Amino acid sequence: MRLNAYLARAGVASRRGADRLILEGRVTVNGEPGQLNDDISEDDSVAVDDKLIKSQKLRYILLYKPDRTITTLKDTENRPKVTDLIDIPERVVPVGRLDFDTTGVLLLSNDGDLGHKLMHPSFEVDKVYEAEVKGHITPKILDLLSNPIQLEDGPTAPAKARKLTENKIELTIHEGRNHQIKRMLAAVGLPVKRLHRPKYGPLDLAGLKSGQWRELTKDEVAQLKQR
Repeated sequence: MRLNAYLARAGVASRRGADRLILEGRVTVNGEPGQLNDDISEDDSVAVDDKLIKSQKLRYILLYKPDRTITTLKDTENRPKVTDLIDIPERVVPVGRLDFDTTGVLLLSNDGDLGHKLMHPSFEVDKVYEAEVKGHITPKILDLLSNPIQLEDGPTAPAKARKLTENKIELTIHEGRNHQIKRMLAAVGLPVKRLHRPKYGPLDLAGLKSGQWRELTKDEVAQLKQR
């Protein structure tokens, strides 16, 4: 396991934050300065600021994210965080993000390798969203969304678009840009009123109410790792 992944699993920092700690010379491996490319085994002694670090048990949490919670771990406005809802000793972080006012499936874990894999567009993890919009959903709009939409950060990959009601649409995408669904729908003249994510890959919200969470089963973790 790479040193930054080891530190992330131990709850010290994100993998990017762990890289900074290593570059700052604050991490030692068996008494020597840690290097970015160090591979760590359970027999190695790892310390940060001279404090011995132990890797944590891997945890995989499925949360029904409620409205008005943030998925970032730091916030200057002191808003409720999704991690405040999960009562476990290990430090887990969201895999991807959902907006403050977006509800639905959110995966949290301390498995940095799996998180990196799932967030990479090349793995094409399907994310299903249901959006309540202002305006009428026409066949022309469905066709537009099924093709690349030009946004300020480049064209999107084609989405799967399905009309649910006169003002509710389902979109399936595998990218993960900031505010992507809202920007796509705004680009075709459908501002979003409410946004919900009922599915993330093989995971759904069955048996959960808003704000509740559960651990993934071994089969669910295996499905995610096989993607």
